[in-house]
Amino acid sequence: MRHGKKFNHLSRKKAHRKAMLTNMAISLIEHKRINTTLAKAKALRQFIEPLITRARKTTTEEKIKDATHHRRIVFSYLQNKEAVKTLFGEIAMKIADRPGGYVRILRTGFREKDAAEMCIIEFVDYNTDALETKTSSRKRTRRSRRRKSSNDTTPNTEATTESTDDEDAVVDTPENNQEEE
Repeated sequence: MRHGKKFNHLSRKKAHRKAMLTNMAISLIEHKRINTTLAKAKALRQFIEPLITRARKTTTEEKIKDATHHRRIVFSYLQNKEAVKTLFGEIAMKIADRPGGYVRILRTGFREKDAAEMCIIEFVDYNTDALETKTSSRKRTRRSRRRKSSNDTTPNTEATTESTDDEDAVVDTPENNQEEE
């Protein structure tokens, strides 16, 4: 029975799944953004966020005794010295004040061949396009609807023709014609 076993097996054996997630995590750390399927991205997010939290804790806490221990634990997952160095150096400094949610998944549509849902998984603080649009977003203006005035709803009559923009214009009425004679 599967009670309490909530992670996605991704149709792979344990060793294959572990190797795939390790390779994807190294690629994400190296390139800061990768394209993959939605299921793999969700599994990768569960795999990499605890590792990023370990790296962040070593940079934020001043007197941490087990910095080497945290590096060794992360290295046991990743098996790549350069990725661990980048994670504990550059990435940990950039996300030091973030309480969680280090990666973002953006859906990009469906793959043409097998219709698998594709996405981009990226570090939140490394997306320069999204950061620029946040700061330089243009001011939104309010749009209001105009109500029709009561004059607009009534049909044209002599009263409405007399109240035109030209105040000096003379309107032909029978009273004006009699005065001229």
